[in-house]
Amino acid sequence: MQTNRPQNGEILYSLTDVPSVGHSTTAALQHIMACFIGIITPTLIIGSVLGLQAEIPYLISMALMTSGVSTFIQAKKFGPIGCGLIAVQGTSFTFISALLVAGTAIKSRGGSNEEIMALMFGLCFFGAFVEIVLSQFIQHLKAVITPLTTGIVITTIGITLIKVGMTDLSGGFNAPDFGAPHNLILGLSVLVTVIALNASKYPLLRLSAIFIGMLVGCIIAWYQGILSFNNMLSSPLISIPEPFKYGVAFDWELFIPIALVYFLSAIETSGDLTANSLFCKEPIKGPIYLKRIKGGILADGINSMLAAMFNSFPNTTFGQNNAVIQMTGVASRHVGFYIAGFLVLLGVFPVVGSVLQLMPKPVLGGATLVMFATIAVAGVKILTSEPIDRRKSLIIATSLGLGLGVMMVPDTLAQLPQLANNILSSSVTTAGFCAIIMSIAIPEPKPAVVEADIFEPQEPSLAPKYNQPAATVLVGESPINESEQR
Repeated sequence: MQTNRPQNGEILYSLTDVPSVGHSTTAALQHIMACFIGIITPTLIIGSVLGLQAEIPYLISMALMTSGVSTFIQAKKFGPIGCGLIAVQGTSFTFISALLVAGTAIKSRGGSNEEIMALMFGLCFFGAFVEIVLSQFIQHLKAVITPLTTGIVITTIGITLIKVGMTDLSGGFNAPDFGAPHNLILGLSVLVTVIALNASKYPLLRLSAIFIGMLVGCIIAWYQGILSFNNMLSSPLISIPEPFKYGVAFDWELFIPIALVYFLSAIETSGDLTANSLFCKEPIKGPIYLKRIKGGILADGINSMLAAMFNSFPNTTFGQNNAVIQMTGVASRHVGFYIAGFLVLLGVFPVVGSVLQLMPKPVLGGATLVMFATIAVAGVKILTSEPIDRRKSLIIATSLGLGLGVMMVPDTLAQLPQLANNILSSSVTTAGFCAIIMSIAIPEPKPAVVEADIFEPQEPSLAPKYNQPAATVLVGESPINESEQR
C-alpha cells in the first residue's frame, strides 16, 4: 500500500485533487487501519468497567457510524461547520476517566445499565455546547491554556488511565483469575508485539502496531482456550441508529468534569488541525487558517453532540491520521469521503462489535497500557518543552499531588458534601482546576522573549493530541518537527 510513498514531504494529491477510486481506496484503508482500534477502545473500556457487556456490540456499531458521519462533516465542510481537511474523527480517550466517574456514581446508587448510559450520554450531549461556544473564542484562551496547564492535565490523564490498562492486563476488574500467570503472559505478549512493531523501520507496521498486537493476542488466547466464539452475543444483522435509545439524563455534580475535558478538547483539536494543515501544505497563519481552526473545533463540538444523540461517546480529531497523510502524500479531502463510508459500513454490522466484545481483557490491557502510558509521556514532554522555574515547579507539584492524591486515597473526600465529592473525585478535574487557578494567582515573571501565539506552529505543545497516543506510539515522531517547519 506504500508503492507511491512521497519523498521529502512531497504531496501526491493536494487538498482539492480527486484521486482515482483505487488510490482513494488504498489511502482510505490506511487511515482505517490507523484509527480503527482507537475508535472502538474507549467504548470497550467504559463498557467493560461499568458492566455493560450486553450493550457493547451496539455501542461499538454506533461509535463507528458516528465517527464516519463526523469525518464526512469535517471533510465536506457545511458553511462554518468543518475544516475541509482529512480530519478523521473518532471516540476520544480523554473522556474515559470522567465518564467512569459518572457511570460509577450512578451504579453505586443502584442505577440500571439504561440509567448509567442515559446519564453519560446526557452529560456528553450538553457538554458539547462548551466546545461549540469556545470554538468562537479559541484565539483568546492563550492566557489560561498554556503548556504548563495542558501538560499537567495530560500527564494526570495518562497516569489515571494506566491503572485501567494494568487492571485489564491482569485479567479485568473483579476477575476470579486476576493476576494469574496466563493473564500476565497473554497481556505481556501483546505489549511486546506492539513494542517490536513500533521499532520497525516500516511506517505501515508502526501505524498498524496496536491492531496487529491485538490480533496476535487474540490468536494466542484462542490457542489457550481463553477466547471462544461460542459465547458470542446474538445480535441483529444490521444496527439501526436510534436517537437517545437509552434516554437522556443530567446531573450538575457530575457535569463539571465532563465540561472541563470538553474545554481541553477544543484546545487539542486546534493543535491537531495545525499539524494537519502543515502536512497538507495549507496555510498555518492568517484568516483562512483561523477560519479553518474555528470550523474544525465547531464541528468537533457538533459531532460530539451527534455522537451522544446516537448513543456514542464524544468524538475528536485523531492525531495519528496526520501521520498517514505525511506517509502517503495524499492530502485530498476527497479521501475523507471514502474513510467516512468505510467507517459507516463497518458500523452497520453489529457482528463487528460482537466479535470485539469477546476480546480477553489481558489482550486489551496489553495494548492500551502502552497507549495510556504514552499519554503521560506526552504530558511530560509538554512540561519539559520550556524551562521549569521555581513557580512552575510549585504549580506542577501541587497540581499533580492533589490530582493523583485523590485517585490514590479516595476516602480523603468522604466527609465533603456530595457535590464537592463528585467534582473533586476526578483526578483530572482536581489537577486541572488547581493548575489553572495557581497559574492565574501566582504571577509569572516577565519573559525575555514574547511568547508565540496559541496557533503558531512553533508551539505545537499548546494543543497536543493527547486523546490519541497512537500518534506518538505508532509513528514515533512529533506531528510538527523542526525540519517540517523549515
